[in-house]
Amino acid sequence: MKLSIDTDRCEANAVCVGIAPDIFELDDQDVLHLTLVDVPADRLDDVREAVAQCPRAALVLDESSPDQ
Repeated sequence: MKLSIDTDRCEANAVCVGIAPDIFELDDQDVLHLTLVDVPADRLDDVREAVAQCPRAALVLDESSPDQ
């Protein structure tokens, strides 16, 4: 599963950081970064929750990508 950010939509609300701080992080300029793009199976539930809760729908989880 591949995770990505639509940087044009992201407002750095940090909802995702609160759900999965090991995967999402904000830098000093309030720009969201991913610590990984290939989501491991044991983190999938939290990543799905972060995607669902994103207020700007800026997170994309491509579930058609094969697991790494």
